[in-house]
Amino acid sequence: MGIRRQFLVRNGTQVQDTILPANPSGTNESDRELEITVVFTSAEATVAAIDRAVALLNGLNGRISLVAAQSVPYPLPLESPPVLLDFNKQRLIEIASESPVETTVDLFLCRSRLETLASVLKPGSAVVIGARRRWWPTWETRLARGLEYYGIQVILLDTA
Repeated sequence: MGIRRQFLVRNGTQVQDTILPANPSGTNESDRELEITVVFTSAEATVAAIDRAVALLNGLNGRISLVAAQSVPYPLPLESPPVLLDFNKQRLIEIASESPVETTVDLFLCRSRLETLASVLKPGSAVVIGARRRWWPTWETRLARGLEYYGIQVILLDTA
């Protein structure tokens, strides 16, 4: 499926940085009662999606999981994405540090975003995706439809 890197951001500072197997059964089960997953699409849309997730978690004991699936083209090795890993890591940590709720960041290097997200996210989980609505189907709306096909509950947030 791919390579997974996980970063934990708590109170605006990075606490932990680990490389994990991309196996979804290897994920940590938290003692938190509620987790909302935000899928990274663009910086602006993801910030809006995190704000919506924070509003949904208001007064609840929950956390946010920011998931980014970076697609690596087949000519390149999976370990060598076209965009530097450090750049994406820093951008995701900056976005997560703005959240007042405990946020974990999972960055996956993969070949297919939809297949990776569908295998990582549990059916029935709550996912927020920020996207600009257009009259034509964008990749974000196709991703949301694909995740819904796998039984994942998606909130597609209009960020226009």
